[in-house]
Amino acid sequence: MQAVQTEMPRQFARYASVGAVATAMHYAVLVGLVESGDAAPLPATLAGYVAGGLVSYPLNRRLTFAGGRPHREAGWRFTAVAASGFAWTALLMALLVGRLGAPYLPAQAATTLIVLIWGFLANRLWTFARPEKA
Repeated sequence: MQAVQTEMPRQFARYASVGAVATAMHYAVLVGLVESGDAAPLPATLAGYVAGGLVSYPLNRRLTFAGGRPHREAGWRFTAVAASGFAWTALLMALLVGRLGAPYLPAQAATTLIVLIWGFLANRLWTFARPEKA
């Protein structure tokens, strides 16, 4: 039990580090699209989310959750968790920016924190969890 308790903070730190790289990609796409006038904040943040996800999977598989499920299982599970995070991102950004009129960058920062915690827990407990032996 003690090993699990000490491993989880280290694993979250690795997940957050990978998340920082993926988030940098996400924000670069978001800001680039919004500031160039090519997209409104909501579609821009969703495009950024997809770009970040493409960076996140291989890094998390290798650095954060190594030794978990095989790729054939983890890949589709990661996609499902990412899709739910995508939906949370869309919902929260639509609410914060669209309904409440919040500036898009602070709204995205709050959304990122919520989705970070959700994604870590879902990926740790389901996506990359070692399969139970029959």
